[in-house]
Amino acid sequence: MAVVVETESPLGAVRLRRRLTVEEAAARARLHVDDVKALEQSRLYRFPSVERAVAATLVYGTALGVSEREARELAGLPVPPLTPGRRFVGVRRYLPGTAIVLLAAAVALLAIRPGPIGASPGPTTVQSSAQAAVELPPPWQIRVDVYNGTRTPSVATEIANEIGGPLAYRIGDVDNADRRDYVETRVYFPPGAEAIAARLAEDLGVPITALPGGSDKNRLVVIVGRDRAG
Repeated sequence: MAVVVETESPLGAVRLRRRLTVEEAAARARLHVDDVKALEQSRLYRFPSVERAVAATLVYGTALGVSEREARELAGLPVPPLTPGRRFVGVRRYLPGTAIVLLAAAVALLAIRPGPIGASPGPTTVQSSAQAAVELPPPWQIRVDVYNGTRTPSVATEIANEIGGPLAYRIGDVDNADRRDYVETRVYFPPGAEAIAARLAEDLGVPITALPGGSDKNRLVVIVGRDRAG
């Protein structure tokens, strides 16, 4: 299934200013083309960990020669006026830490917010204290498919970044749901996966709903509704 494509990001804007293709920029940074695309589209869940995504962003920003002023501008931070002594400084004299500012801009796009999917929302299952005592498999053993049930672009990617980054789940499909009129974001679970669904739902602050079928107890589905589409 196709991955939802993000709108232009700060990293994408940097590359376009230099009139580089994705392939040319990837070669300059010595990164895989798919990694560069993921960085530009804020799909951090592609990387094994948030730390690896941060490192790749630093490498990419440095390879493209991002200046302090450019990084601050892209990050939406105040840009100090040029002084006579700085106005004619060569464009290659960049501060070593400026890529970190650019990283902040890229990560800012992830605005942590909280779709086989055709299941109609069923009754919400109430979590019990007994579920918390159950020994559950670690998040990285759980596959989570994330679908956008609204007409707002990118919301599935945004919540997938949260689930696959800080929460450390394994991201599967990231796409649009078969319907675009979901009102409430929910975690859907197959038979036998209620406990792991309750754990993820608690982290996201959303309810859970049983799917009518399914045999993989280590797979969950999140459909993003209008309540998380901003």
